[in-house]
Formats: sequence, C-alpha cells, structure tokens
Amino acid sequence: MPGCAGRIGGIHEEGFSKTDRSNGRGGARPPARTALAVALALLLASGGAAAQAARDSDVDDTLPPDGSTTPESNPVHLDTIEVTGTRIRGGTVPSPVVTIDAARIEQEDFADLGEVVRSLPQNFSGGQGPGIAPGATGGGQGNQNITGGAGLNLRGLGQDATLTLLNGRRMSYGGFVQMVDISAIPVEAVERIEIVADGASAIYGSDAVGGVGNVILRRDFDGVALGARYGAATDGGLATREATATGGAAWQSGGLIATWKKSSNDPIRADQRDYTDGMYAPTTLYQEGDLRSGVLSGWQELGDVGELRLDALGSERSILTEMAYATNYERSTPETSASLLSPSVELYLPGGWTLELGSTFGRERTDGANAVVTPAAGTTTVTRTEYRNTSRSHELGVEGPVARAPGGDARLAAGVGYRYNDFETRYPDSGYTQASGDVRSRFAYAEVEVPLVAPDQGVAGAYRLALTGAVRSEDYDRFGDVTTPKLGVVWGPSRDVTVKASWGRSFKVPTLSQQYLQRDAILFPAIALGGTAYPPGATALYLVGGNPDLDPERARTWSASLAFHPAALPGFESEVTWFDVDYSDRVVQPLVPAQALSNPAFAEFLEPGPSAEELDALLRTFRFTNATGQPLDAATIAVVVPNLYVNSARQRVRGADVSGRYRFDLAEGALTLRGALTWLDSTRQVSSGQPELDMAGELFYPADLNARVGAVWNRSGFTGSLFGNYRSGVRNPVDGEDGASFTTFDATLRYDTGMHAGALSDVALELTVQNLLDRAPPLYAVASPTFAPYDSTNYSAIGRFAAVSVSKRW
Repeated sequence: MPGCAGRIGGIHEEGFSKTDRSNGRGGARPPARTALAVALALLLASGGAAAQAARDSDVDDTLPPDGSTTPESNPVHLDTIEVTGTRIRGGTVPSPVVTIDAARIEQEDFADLGEVVRSLPQNFSGGQGPGIAPGATGGGQGNQNITGGAGLNLRGLGQDATLTLLNGRRMSYGGFVQMVDISAIPVEAVERIEIVADGASAIYGSDAVGGVGNVILRRDFDGVALGARYGAATDGGLATREATATGGAAWQSGGLIATWKKSSNDPIRADQRDYTDGMYAPTTLYQEGDLRSGVLSGWQELGDVGELRLDALGSERSILTEMAYATNYERSTPETSASLLSPSVELYLPGGWTLELGSTFGRERTDGANAVVTPAAGTTTVTRTEYRNTSRSHELGVEGPVARAPGGDARLAAGVGYRYNDFETRYPDSGYTQASGDVRSRFAYAEVEVPLVAPDQGVAGAYRLALTGAVRSEDYDRFGDVTTPKLGVVWGPSRDVTVKASWGRSFKVPTLSQQYLQRDAILFPAIALGGTAYPPGATALYLVGGNPDLDPERARTWSASLAFHPAALPGFESEVTWFDVDYSDRVVQPLVPAQALSNPAFAEFLEPGPSAEELDALLRTFRFTNATGQPLDAATIAVVVPNLYVNSARQRVRGADVSGRYRFDLAEGALTLRGALTWLDSTRQVSSGQPELDMAGELFYPADLNARVGAVWNRSGFTGSLFGNYRSGVRNPVDGEDGASFTTFDATLRYDTGMHAGALSDVALELTVQNLLDRAPPLYAVASPTFAPYDSTNYSAIGRFAAVSVSKRW
C-alpha cells in the first residue's frame, strides 16, 4: 500500500502525502457569539486579500507543478495538504502529531485499528475493548466490554475524553459510555491515522481533552484486492478468521474506494490458561466475536468550481462474554450496528479562498441480551437492554489568506455549525426507559496562523518562526456558552531543530447517560451506609442516578516539544515532548456507599435533617425503593445521601513522550529503527475534602511507563520486522504490592511478489507472531474466583499468537 514513511513522532507534519486533499479538518463542532463575532470580523477584514504566495521551503512541493501562485491557479487548493490539529491548509501544528500510515500497518501486521491504537505508548488500553476481563471495573465502570469494539483512550483520561474522527468528521457514540469504535473501520481502506495527544477543543470542540485521532481514508486505490487471514493463540482459544475485499478506481479528477470486511474469532476461556483455571466457569477472558463492516469513500472535482466528497461507514458486530459466580453465571450477547454518512462540497473562491459545506449523520444501535443461568435450579433469566445513539451535524467553513506576514501569507480558517446528539437506554420486555435525553449546540470558530520567519529569509537564529491561535465557542441548550482558546508557537532555530509549544483550554460535555440516567431514592438503615453514630431506627435516603444540572468538564492543557532532524543525517528524526493536563470539574459519583456516613471526607455531600417539603419533593421526582423492611416513616430519615453524578473531581496528568526513527541503507536492503516511549504521572482528587490519589501505576489505571521499540528490514519484496513492547508494573492498592513489568516481542515476515506477467503477480504472503516468548501477564491476589487475577487493561491473556495471511491484487 502506498503511504508516507512510518513516522512515529510526526516531527514534520508537512511531510504527509502531497496529493491528499480529504483530511484533517474537524468533524462536527458546535455558534456561539464570541467566536462568531471574531470569525466574521476576520472574514470581512480579509476581503481583497492578496493571492496565496509560495510557502516556506519545507512545503514548496505542495504548490502546483508550474510553481504558479496566482488567484486563478485553483490547483493550489487541490494540492495543499491538510493536517490533523489545524484547519489551516498546510498549516503548522504546535503540538506533536503521531502518524501511522498504511505501510507501517502492513509492516507490523495490525489486523484492525484497535490493535494499532493499543500499540501506542500514549494510549491506555482500558475502557471498552475485546480483552477486558471480569474485575476490570475496579478502574471505573468504563472498563467493561459492552459492545465489543475498541476506542482511543489517550493519556488514560477516558475513551469519552478523546475525540475520534473519520476523514475529519465525528463518528457516532456507542453504548452507554460514549465510546467511539475505531476498530470497525477496515484497515484496508485506511491511508493513515493521525493522532494529536494534546488538548484540541479550540479546533474540534467537546471531547478533545486527551487529544484527537483522525482516520484518513485512501483516495488513490485503483483495482481490486482480496485478502484472507487466519490466526490462533498457541495456548488455546482466539482462533480468528478474516476475509476482505477492496475495489476502487482513480481517475484524473476523482476517485472511489469500497472495502468490505468479515471477521470472527473464538473466545479465550479461563480454563484455557493455567493462571486462571481456578476461576468459576464458564468465564471468558477474551470475547467471542463476529464483525461485518464496510466503507465507501469517493471524491470528484467539479472543474475549477470545487469538489464533492462522500464518506460512508457501516458495521454490524455481535459478541459473547461470560462471567461466572459461585452458583450461577451470566452470558451476555449484545448485537451492535453502526452507520455514518458524511457528504460535503468544497468550493474554490477568488483570492485563494475555499468554502466548505458538510453534514454528518451517525447512528449506533445495541441490542443486548443478558442471561443469568443457575445450573442447580435449571433456570435461565434473560434481561434485554437497548442502547440508542444518534448524531447529526452541519458545518460551513472558509479558509484562505488574509494578509501578508514577514514569513509569508497569514491564513484564517473560520466557520459556524450545529450539532445534535441523543441517547436512550430502555428495557424492551418491560417497556421501562432507564435514560433518555439529547443535547444541541451551535458553534463558531476562528483560527489563524502567522508565519513570521521563512527559511529563505536567512534570519540568524530563526530558520522558521510561526505563531498560531484559535478560539471556539459553543452554545449549548443546557449549559450555555463554553469558549476555549489555544495558542501555539513553532520555532526552528536552525534547519536541524524544531521547537513547538502550545497552551489551551479544552472541555468535555457530560455523557447523556450521566445526565439522564433514571434517578432512584433508596431508603436504607443508616447503619448500612456506615452511620454508627445515628440513633437506633434512623434511616438514610440514598440518591443515585443521572444529574441534568451537570456542567461541562474543563481542562487546561499545555505541551512543549523539541525535535531533532539533522540535514546531515536525512533518515534520522527524534522528538521529546512534555505535556501537562489540569482537568477539573470531572463528573463522578463521589461517595463510597458503605462509608458514606462514616468517612469525614464525604461530609460535604450529605444533607442532614431534611425538611418534610424537601423529602416530599425527592419522593415525587425520584423512583422510590424501601430497603429497610419497615413501613416508610419520614420522621426516621436523618440524612439524605446524594450519590448522583456531580462535577467534583480534579485530575492532573503530566509526563513525557520520547520518539525516534532512523532509516538507512544496508548492503542488502534498507533498515528502519523506530520507537516511542511515554512516562505518565496521573493523580485524581474526587472532591476538595478528599486526598489526592495516584492513578498512573495503579491497578486498572495506566502503567506509568510504556514503550514500543523495533526495527523493519526491507529488501526487494521481502519485509521483516521485530518489535519489543514494555509496560511497567502496577500497584495493587489493597495490599500495596507492586506487580511485575510486562515485556513482549512481535515479529512479522512479509513477501510481496510485485507486479509481473504471471498468475502470482501482486500476491502478498505474511506471517506474524505476537508475544513470541509466550509471556503470561503479571498476577495479583483477588478476593473471589469470579475475577481475573491480572490487570486486563494493561496486560493481555492472549499469550503467543500466530497468524498467516494472503492477499491478491488485480
């Protein structure tokens, strides 16, 4: 597959494919008044701006072949690259960009994009994923396998705090945890995935606190390709079967690609691993699954007028997971379907400007069946749950040069739009709706880039210098306005060194389940909630459920990076980044129920001595359950214990990323060395009255050190790769024991026959072995055989896995 070199650090974001025209510009982003005024003012000021001039020497090859820069040269728009993390065409991103292209996906034989993102040191595998085993909810309710997909979870801030885009458009949320399933996108249709692990709400809006991942589809596929893959774990289980078909056509003014994929896998059961064979059976450590997905993407130039684009994605997934207890077990069999349709049109305006109008429609449906089987009694009780997520957005944006700056054209991107999401959870057998709600927002944004120094100016101490700024305002029907700025600088003191720095604010709207989950009032004896100091017979009214009065979560983010890419060593580049996220107003349920009335840290949430009017209002608006075994007597209710979702937590995440790549020629072929490492320090304080607790390096939270380092060798049609993966140990807070680290090795051999006249033309054979040494995950002591004795958010129970694949292209 074509693509740029497998760059890890994204040091030169201008180094992407020079013919790509589809990418990186945000998805749905919701007007609001402040940024709208700024955008319109800047837009009016740009009238009659000079035509686009040549960029600095780093990106000269993005100009038309004839080098023309006049307003009539519309191809300057067609060939200007777009980069994730900015809406400025060919713009500078003050945050590091990680790029994984199709060539690297091939070299490391990633079967799906879930495997791709799990290989990144910046990403935490917790949240929802196929290998999340029983007991992982110790790290939060997001750590469970509801729909079987896998999502991005940058910096371990949660899968709902990382924004996922497809060709710059938002995908639909999934399940009840608002996770976007990136693994449903067939890798055969992917040109590259770009990841900015830095706050980006000023560019893209809500959710981009940990960062943003943008999956960019291929535009140049011409022909037909068929592929098949089979693999299995050598310790048993996880037999996988996969078939793919891709067809496409590319012509001078457009292109089309369609990809279909079908895959299935057997589960890994607890009795197939010696370190889990003492768990209650039947229990699955890795889900059984079946996936069918397809992508259709096309574009067509309209002469000198503009370009039409259309992206569509559809997937159907079914899984089976089992979790056993002493006397019974649960079997969960959810079926999920998701779809995305995103049409857009881009028009070329005079003066080097473009105008783009786009819409996105997304939908996700999960029908879950949870059966509780009691073998001794011969009974099976089935509960069915439906999750419904729907999204739509519309956006109008412009981009172009506004003025001549010392180092080239200052450029502006501005736009307005509308976004809508709704969510529902219901039990179809009883007709009971557990949650139902929606959120609407209007938005406006403006972004500028001002090049102060260009390479051809010969300024001492400044090979290049550019300033960037962005502001976005979103007006929500429930929250009001949220405005987020971002400032950045890119400075190259010499051709060999680049320094980047950014500061900004980001935010995340509470999930719709957090806002609209059914609210329950449960009457307990006070002693059941730790109330030993209350008189005999005292009761407590415990409140739990959604909170429609939640505010957005907010974050201050900054990063600084130093990149070294010496001209004297063309194949070498390295980068070091420091990042810092101060994340406040995080939505949590703040109480530990059994300690609610005994732990002084929870006192700020309690409501002692409720009046009769207050109790009457609660009992009228909450679903009431009496768990005391005695008739309701309001006079005995000594305290109200609210454990609704509230904006009370603060999280601080900081650390460093180190990445590098060196490609050089050998006597036989070429060798590329590349690697990346992330050190993470993460703490959380649930409320002002509670202590600050470590998260990184704790059980079911991100390990504090993650790395992947390896080498790729190419010669003629042969490719071989070997990569080592390291994850440091995590601490069990129950006994204070530190677990062992986890080191594995992955190897891939590939042979591509290339194009020739024979029947074996364009045939590729591939063999991959993951976890070559069959390393078992580090173990810890569990309280019950129901739970897996290892941290499945950080370590895998797969063991050694071998797969062989074959593909043919015509």
